[in-house]
Amino acid sequence: MEDKNMKEIMAKAEVLIEALPYIQRFNRKIIVVKYGGSAMIDEELKRQVIQDVTLLKLVGFKPIIVHGGGKEISRWVEKTGMEPEFVNGLRKTDEATMEIAEMVLNKVNKSLVQMVEQLGVNAIGISGKDGGLLKVKKKYSNGEDIGFVGEITSVNPKILMDMLERDFLPIICPIGLDDEFNTYNINADDAACAIAQAVEAEKLAFLTDIEGVYKDPSDSTTLISELTLSEAKKLIEDGYIGGGMLPKLNNCMEAIENGVSRVHILDGRIAHCLLLEIFTNRGIGTAILDDKEMRFFDEK
Repeated sequence: MEDKNMKEIMAKAEVLIEALPYIQRFNRKIIVVKYGGSAMIDEELKRQVIQDVTLLKLVGFKPIIVHGGGKEISRWVEKTGMEPEFVNGLRKTDEATMEIAEMVLNKVNKSLVQMVEQLGVNAIGISGKDGGLLKVKKKYSNGEDIGFVGEITSVNPKILMDMLERDFLPIICPIGLDDEFNTYNINADDAACAIAQAVEAEKLAFLTDIEGVYKDPSDSTTLISELTLSEAKKLIEDGYIGGGMLPKLNNCMEAIENGVSRVHILDGRIAHCLLLEIFTNRGIGTAILDDKEMRFFDEK
C-alpha cells in the first residue's frame, strides 16, 4: 500500500480513537441540540447537521432536537403581504402571524423528521402543544404587548422520556399553550434551555451563526474554548458581552445552574460542527461548564 494511502487510513483511525473517551463518557446521556441560523437555510448544512445528530444517536447518545424557523417564518409573512415586525429582537406576533408561524414550524418539523428517517433512525416530530409539553404565559418586551409570544412556565418531560426510552429521536417545534389553551410562539433558545433542564440533559448545544464567545468580538483570536460559570458571569459584569450574545449566554448559565453539565455554543455554518465539538479534544466552539466540572484542557 502506498505511504499516502496508509497515512490517510491512520489519520482516520486516530480520529476514531480520539472520539472514544467522549463516546464512553456520554453513552446513554441526553443531549439537546438547538437547531437554527444558517444551518436551517443552507440545504447542504442542513443535511450535515442531521447526519451529525443521527450519528450521535447511533453511537449511544440520546439526542433531542429543538428547532427554530424565524427566517422561514419571515419569508412566508412577506409572501402574504405583511411586514415582519420585531420589538427588542422579539417577533411581534398577531393572530395572523401566529397562524403562519405554526404552519411554517410544523412544515420544518416534518421535513427534519423525514431527513432523519432517511438515515435509518426513527424520529418523531412534535409541537410543545403535544402532551402538554410546553406550558406558557404571555411574554412582554419591556412592558410592551407583543402578541402571541410565550414565556415558558413549565415543561412536562414525560412524553420526551417515553420517546427516548423507546429509541425514538424527538424533534420539537417551539409552540406552546397557556392556561386558556391559546397558542403561543416561543423563542427556540428559551425552549431548548427549558427542555434541557427538564430532561436533565448532560449537554445542550446551540447552533448559531457565530463561532462562539469572544473576549473581544472584534478580535477572532480571543475565542474562548472553555468558560466556567463564574468566568461567564465576570465577562458579563465587566461589559465584554453584549448584543445577541448576552441573552444566549444568560440562557447557557441558567441551564448550567439548573443541572445541565455542559452547554456548547457552535458555529452552525461549519460542516459537522457538532461532531468536531463533541468528539475532538480541542473542539471548535465555546463550552460553558459548572465551576466544579472538569476542564478538557486549559486556556493558555
